[in-house]
Amino acid sequence: MQPLTTSTEALGPALRGPPLLYDPAPEFRARTTMGERSLADYRGRWLLFFSHPGDFTPVCTSEFIALARAAPRFRAMDCDLLALSVDSLLSHLAWLRSIREDFGVEVGFPIVEDPSMAIARAYGMIHARAANAAAVRAVFVIDPDGVVRAITWYPLTTGRCVEELLRLVEALQVSDRHGVNTPEGWRPGDEVILPPTLTFGGEAMPDDRDGGWYYRTGPLPGPQGGKP
Repeated sequence: MQPLTTSTEALGPALRGPPLLYDPAPEFRARTTMGERSLADYRGRWLLFFSHPGDFTPVCTSEFIALARAAPRFRAMDCDLLALSVDSLLSHLAWLRSIREDFGVEVGFPIVEDPSMAIARAYGMIHARAANAAAVRAVFVIDPDGVVRAITWYPLTTGRCVEELLRLVEALQVSDRHGVNTPEGWRPGDEVILPPTLTFGGEAMPDDRDGGWYYRTGPLPGPQGGKP
């Protein structure tokens, strides 16, 4: 059986180059372990779209187990999970069965098949002339409007941190919701970076906080206080 979408022609404008931050995520439609999926199916919700170079690989297995266990926490943030591998659908299904039988973990999110590497190339996960899929280790955080908001890459040897991915999605949502930024190491409930105070003339107004007018921190504004 052939995948529904494996030709780069079907991906259209994505051929102009891989998406960068704030670009629209390239559209696709393909078979997955949970039926047909397209990127448009996730419009209106956040999406963590992540890839791996092959099934039955130990580092990726550890990530899938952790992501499956964390799936309810992502859902609580209105964020879906969607995986991609260049292996076939039958291989995906066999791998998920092995994870269930060997580790007692049910993977409840779909895995896209991409044997022609068309989707991986459209997302810049792999160079057009690459001979293998070793670089297909990317994570794209896509917002409800279908816009790429964060991108990370990890090598084959290093497992991705699911807690950091959860933190990243929540930080993006807090920034969008409240018009603030998040400092280094921010965790939910921590203080955030507030916009600088401006005078009527548009010049920044100094205050007596440590760090000056350009670095103002405090609890989240509004009735939620410091709890995003």
